[in-house]
Amino acid sequence: MASQDWVEKDFYKILGVSKDASGADIKKSYRKLARKHHPDRNQSTGGSDKMFKDISEAYSVLSDPEDRQQYDAIRAMGGGARFTAGGTSGGAGGAGFEDIFGNLFGQGAGRPGPGRPSAGRPRAGAGGASYGNLPPEFADLFGQGGGGGFPGGYQPTPRKGSDRTATTSISFAGSINGTTIGLREPSGEVIDVRVPAGIKDGQKIRVRGKGQAGAAGNGDLMVSVSVKPHPFFGRDGDNIRVHVPISFPEAALGAHISVPTLTGKTVKVKVPAGTPSGRTLRVKGRGVSTAKGTGDLLVTIDVVVPQKLNKDAEAAVEAFAAATADADPRSGLATKAKL
Repeated sequence: MASQDWVEKDFYKILGVSKDASGADIKKSYRKLARKHHPDRNQSTGGSDKMFKDISEAYSVLSDPEDRQQYDAIRAMGGGARFTAGGTSGGAGGAGFEDIFGNLFGQGAGRPGPGRPSAGRPRAGAGGASYGNLPPEFADLFGQGGGGGFPGGYQPTPRKGSDRTATTSISFAGSINGTTIGLREPSGEVIDVRVPAGIKDGQKIRVRGKGQAGAAGNGDLMVSVSVKPHPFFGRDGDNIRVHVPISFPEAALGAHISVPTLTGKTVKVKVPAGTPSGRTLRVKGRGVSTAKGTGDLLVTIDVVVPQKLNKDAEAAVEAFAAATADADPRSGLATKAKL
C-alpha cells in the first residue's frame, strides 16, 4: 500500500476502535466485522465486498505492532494532506511523499517500508482482501478449519439447496379427515404428500428434502393446498356452518330437528319456539378436529314458506291470521327508517 493511502485511510475508524485500542480490542472488533461483512455471508446484497476488503486491510496494519507504529507516525506527520510523487531534485524539498517517509524509516537501507510486504507475512493492502483472505487466527470464524480451496484456509459455508413450490387440490372430506396425494415429477417419480386432518384452504405443507440439491443437503418442497367447496358444509375457522330449512309450525311452536354432521351421523338440535329465519344455533364440539382442539357446528335456521296450500291448510292459515290480527310485525319500522 502506498504511504499516501495510509494518510488518507483512517483504519481506527474503519474497525470502530480508538487510537489507543489494545491488540485484543482490535482483534475482537475485526472478528465481529469480518463475520458481518464477509462476501459469502452477503451474496444476496453484494454490498459488503468493499467493506470486507477495507476492514481486512485495516486489521493487517493495526494488528502488527511495527506497521501500526509506522502508520501512526505517517498519519501524525501527514495530517491527512494529499501528496503526489515528487520531482527529480535530489533535495528533500523536491522529494515525493513516498521518498520522504521511505528515508524516515530506513527504506533505503533494505528494510521493508510502509506499503511494502513484510518478510514472511502476506499483506492485504495492494490487491485488497479476497473472499478467503482471513488471517489464520480467524480460521474458525465461520466454523471452518484450515484446508485448501481458498487463501487463508477459509472454506465457504456449505449451502442448502433451494426450495421448490407446487400446488394441489383436494376434496372437502380430504381436508377434514386428512389424505395422501401423489405429485408426479417430470422424471416420472411420484412424491407422496401427507395432508394432515383439518388443513385449511390456502395452507402450505412442507415436504422436507424434496427441493433442489445442495452441498449442505436438499431444499424442501412447499405444497400449497386448495380445498374444493362442499354443497352443504361450509368452513369458518375450525367451526362448520350449515343452513337447515324448517317449517313455519316448527319455527312458531318449536321442534327437535336432525342435522347432518361431518362424521356422517346426525345430531338432534332443539329449535326454540318463535325462532325466526336467520337465527344461528350452536352445537358444541361438532366442528373440525385439529391438534389444537375441535370447533363447533353452527346451524343457521331458514324458515320455509309453503308455495301451495290445500283447502284445509289455507283455512288454517286464515284462522291463524284472524287470531293474530292485532300483531303487527312492522310496528316501529317508520321510526327506524327516519334519516
